[in-house]
Amino acid sequence: MEGQWIGVTDGDTVGRLIVDIDDCFSHYEGMARLLAKGEPGIVCQIVTSDRSDSCKLQAIPLAWLEEGQTVLLGRENISAKYPDISFPETADVEMEKQGDTLKVSWKSSVGTRGSAFLKRSDGGSPSDLKPIATVKTWDTFKEFALGQSPGKYVFRGQPEAFKLRTAFHRSHRKDLVRYTVKDIPVAHRLLTARTRHIFDLSRPDEQGAFWNLLQHHGYPTPLLDWTYSPFVAAFFAYRRRQGANSPSDMVRIFAFDKDQWESDFNQIQAINFADIHFSFLEALAIENPRAIPQQALSTLANTDDIESYIRFRESEKGKTYLYAIDLPASSRREIMIELSFMGITAGSLFPGLDGACEDLRGRMFHQQ
Repeated sequence: MEGQWIGVTDGDTVGRLIVDIDDCFSHYEGMARLLAKGEPGIVCQIVTSDRSDSCKLQAIPLAWLEEGQTVLLGRENISAKYPDISFPETADVEMEKQGDTLKVSWKSSVGTRGSAFLKRSDGGSPSDLKPIATVKTWDTFKEFALGQSPGKYVFRGQPEAFKLRTAFHRSHRKDLVRYTVKDIPVAHRLLTARTRHIFDLSRPDEQGAFWNLLQHHGYPTPLLDWTYSPFVAAFFAYRRRQGANSPSDMVRIFAFDKDQWESDFNQIQAINFADIHFSFLEALAIENPRAIPQQALSTLANTDDIESYIRFRESEKGKTYLYAIDLPASSRREIMIELSFMGITAGSLFPGLDGACEDLRGRMFHQQ
């Protein structure tokens, strides 16, 4: 039952139902949110008694959201704002996993009913994003990169042509409420001993800076790293990748039209209880000396399958936002040498002893 499940409901309330469920070894836990156009959203917690593929949950407490908001409200608060709507306190919910479908039905304490067949979000499937056919070599990549307006596109390098997916979602976790309420306070408490600055997590800008710091030091977050520099992205694509003899063995560099995306869609700086979104976050670089040399920024995502979401938005708008460029892994040695002549090295991108040693290893052991 673990996964992110998304679909459209039938019944007294018609809208998008999103269920994020974590496998907690002895049982499942997660959050469900029903978001309907023109009506307050409904949120409830899911906790099963075991790990079977079906469950019946009785009298689950409900919370409410104003449309487009991410702050939970109790029944009394929401009733005062919408006096003509009957707001139940609880609901009985049944769920059954049927392959890659989750069947959900419910009846509320005021008699309203609904059901849905939800599909599992498949962020772990192979990417079907086709690379730009005219950009296949380092020379054509440089021509492409230098032909773009500075700041319009952002770039991301990956050693394989995997789908865009956050480290949080790659870890098989899906419930971001549990992550925010339980995981982040533990990380904050333990890491405060190692930072000069004490991050105030009640402030959105400092919370974003703390998450960005975690991201840059390998802790799973719902962020993805991007850079304004196509050549920094190339460094990250090739950094951990060994050369290959086959010309079909590729690394991938993404180019994303940040300007157009931000113009067409609201950028949401929240993940809990929000509708599915993919938003840019330029966090404060507190305790993060890597951010400036890497020309770094992040995206915030509460969807497991980012590429499918972007493709849906592209179809909706009739535009293309995301492009892929695949370059041969076998070109690693000469490309890394050229990037070093540009000043793009581990030593420049990762201030500190680790970056300096990685830089020296790259200089002294090109043949590896």
